[in-house]
Amino acid sequence: MRELFSPRRFRAVLLGLLLVVPLALAQGVPVPQQPQPQTMIPSPPQLAASSWILMDADSGRVLVEHNADERLPPASLTKLMTAYLVERELDRGNIALDDMVRVSENAWRTGGSKMFIEVDTQVAIRDLLYGIIIASGNDASVAVAEHLSGGEAPFADLMNQHATRLGLHNTNFQNATGLPGENHYSSARDMALLSQYIINDYPEHYAIYAEKYFTYNDIRQPNRNRLLWRDPTVDGLKTGWTTEAGYGLVASAKRDDMRLISVVMGTSSEEARAQETQKLLSFGFRYFETLKLYDRGSVLNTPRIWGGDSNELRVGVDRDVVMTVPRARNEELTARLDIRTDLAAPIQAGERVGTLEVRLGEEVVGEQPLVALETVEEGGLVKRLIDQVRRFFSNLIGGWFG
Repeated sequence: MRELFSPRRFRAVLLGLLLVVPLALAQGVPVPQQPQPQTMIPSPPQLAASSWILMDADSGRVLVEHNADERLPPASLTKLMTAYLVERELDRGNIALDDMVRVSENAWRTGGSKMFIEVDTQVAIRDLLYGIIIASGNDASVAVAEHLSGGEAPFADLMNQHATRLGLHNTNFQNATGLPGENHYSSARDMALLSQYIINDYPEHYAIYAEKYFTYNDIRQPNRNRLLWRDPTVDGLKTGWTTEAGYGLVASAKRDDMRLISVVMGTSSEEARAQETQKLLSFGFRYFETLKLYDRGSVLNTPRIWGGDSNELRVGVDRDVVMTVPRARNEELTARLDIRTDLAAPIQAGERVGTLEVRLGEEVVGEQPLVALETVEEGGLVKRLIDQVRRFFSNLIGGWFG
């Protein structure tokens, strides 16, 4: 990151203005920077696909989209949710990678792509997870669905509950595999959001998505994501195909400190989905950059608090503030703090007290809650009485009697 717009400089600008106009800043006056000429960005690529989207994995900003909310058959992209739920259960300690799963005849008989597990054998969760992600095994997907929920139908219900929790508004699952179903659908945006959760929530399992081969039962199968061989920055995620859905690919790549997620659905071939995905990723990395503006826990202001055992409250952010902007336009970024007026104790650490808004020129590119970074308890009786008097006169004469 250029020193011209480092978190240190951004913070210094804010604190400098606090010394001059603390109340104006608390009420949301923008932090000015010198405007710069805008970087020229060409029109985004048009793809030979039904729908597509390109999103930054850290900031969540969508850079390119087309029919991103259209409900389409996801085929084996469905297995992203199947794998996500396995990873979630692992993270919560409800299952372990070495747990053994008995393969039912129902799982063994499932058609389509296979991991080639055998009926009545015991298979480790670790192998099933690899089989789902790399070999796209329908048999492995049904096996874990039966193990976790007692059957594929209750597992699909669980998938839909988590789709709702994650904000996947155009998704409904009827099975764990992606085999065609009349009411089985998702969208490019929802697949991108789900991938963002997979990458950020369970990074310890994400390396599986970059594996090029998986061998089970002496059968070696390649990952169908061709970009893993062509682009060393690509490290996931999942392919899908049915006659109804066409060829789809959810991919992610990381270059320097920027990670992008792309989704293409409804292309005509394995080669087409790889080429169209590469167009999206190349466009995003060439013309955009992702900047960390503040670290989690950064103090952005210290407003007056009344009736507390302290006169000031440290206010900031409880997560990293990351923004994706066109390259060479970081000097156009401005920040505004909108903090609750007339703060009074007690206030607990983590309590929301305002909003941080970041703009690129006139466009709002991000908002994040401002929270109390510490707990301020009520002061003693004398302190509270004195503050009541000061608070009265402060409000009476416009905030300058602190």
